[in-house]
Amino acid sequence: MSNKKVHEDQKYIDGLVNNNSFIIQTIYDKFVPKVINYVKQNSGDEEYAQDVVQDTIITIYNQAIQKNLQLTCPFDAYFFLLCKRKWLNTLKKINNKEVTINEEVLSKDDDAAQFVFETSIFENKQNLFNQMFDQLGKACKDLLNATFKIKSMEEVAASLNVSYAYARKKKSLCIGQLTKMVQESPTFNQLNY
Repeated sequence: MSNKKVHEDQKYIDGLVNNNSFIIQTIYDKFVPKVINYVKQNSGDEEYAQDVVQDTIITIYNQAIQKNLQLTCPFDAYFFLLCKRKWLNTLKKINNKEVTINEEVLSKDDDAAQFVFETSIFENKQNLFNQMFDQLGKACKDLLNATFKIKSMEEVAASLNVSYAYARKKKSLCIGQLTKMVQESPTFNQLNY
């Protein structure tokens, strides 16, 4: 999709990334009512709909930050399909039933469907990473959290009151442990389709 032109609705993605309150309010005013209506018509209520919207916005934000999301389709189609998929997955968990997505609706805008698919994979990988990260010991979590926030290992070592050499070695061991946990997870192979 890299050879396609970035859609003018990229402004919504950029607005989320830059925490632009006007753009965020516009998303809520323009696109959220459709999602609320859809969830209400499909065994949900406004509270569930708001949860779906929040989760979707966080997912889009994370993908934009980490993967430099460049939208080549209308934001409305992308956002609605993501919300719809999240709601159907929620229903599946609540009812413990298989839920199918109407492919006729998805094929209306192939770019939106492709973006939704990529975002779903991204979100699943992120969730697996977060699950495994939570299983790490406190020392590893503290060190890795510090390296996510502070770029200089010297500053990380100083903030944790350990030597630079220890911090580098421990970081390497923690990343190795986290990688091994992710790769040994039963869901890891399912994410590489």
